[in-house]
Amino acid sequence: MADNLKGIVLMTLAMFGLALSDMFVKLASGVLPPAQIILLVGGGTTLVYAAGALAFGMPLFSRVFFRPVILLRTFAEAVAGVSMMTAIALVPLSTVTAIMQSNPLLVTMGAALFLSEKVGWRRWLAIAVGLVAMLMIVRPGGSDYDATVLIAVVAACALSARDLATRAAPASIPSLVLAAWGFAGSVLGGAVLMAFGPGAAPVEGVTLVYLIAAVAVTALGYYALTASVRVGQLSTVAPFRYTRLVFAMAIAVTVFAERPDGWTIAGSLLIVASGVYTFLRERRIARAMATPEGAGPV
Repeated sequence: MADNLKGIVLMTLAMFGLALSDMFVKLASGVLPPAQIILLVGGGTTLVYAAGALAFGMPLFSRVFFRPVILLRTFAEAVAGVSMMTAIALVPLSTVTAIMQSNPLLVTMGAALFLSEKVGWRRWLAIAVGLVAMLMIVRPGGSDYDATVLIAVVAACALSARDLATRAAPASIPSLVLAAWGFAGSVLGGAVLMAFGPGAAPVEGVTLVYLIAAVAVTALGYYALTASVRVGQLSTVAPFRYTRLVFAMAIAVTVFAERPDGWTIAGSLLIVASGVYTFLRERRIARAMATPEGAGPV
């Protein structure tokens, strides 16, 4: 129980840190173009993880890193990083965060479609509810529809692809190294966008503080996230990842004066409910599989 409590605390702190990272990125986007933020924050985070890997004696380069699944993971991480930071800069933070909460549902769906994992009708129903909830937030065809919100949808899909590739990646590759390669991919993506963008803006004063803070809380947030699932049971700790939505909504309202509408709030609640149900259902299935009789319908 103590380990689970520690895991819950770490997960909650991780989500708070990542919500702060989003805040600093959005604050910096008032001065810098998204591509430059991606380049600088991605580069800084890459250096942090690379230094951590080297400090623990982990090799940063190996033939195994060029396996298709690792290249796919790096590409997905790059797309996720570029689209996520771009969405944060252009779309209301509350909307971006709400859409990103669909990630666990998309991972479950992807595992069924691409990794041959068995998913029963109950979880498929939860996934369907979550996808409908995402449409409630995006509202394509509505009078207030903004196509830039699709960038957040791309980010959610890319993060899910990254997580699926991580499942298929060799367990011998340290998480720190995978993270360093992933953020390095986002640096390349940022560099490509910079080449076709308006060019760099000077980084001065408080903007520099925002960028340094974004790198710091991102690195600490992902470290706490990894530690949380190693300390506590995943089925117990994972639902607390939705605390990020609470923190992000509070930041959106207090810092950026956003006012999420009823559709966004309702869609967010449905996504969280669907995700929590999926976690609980997977926990029940795992317990059933541990019994001699095995599991029933999933």
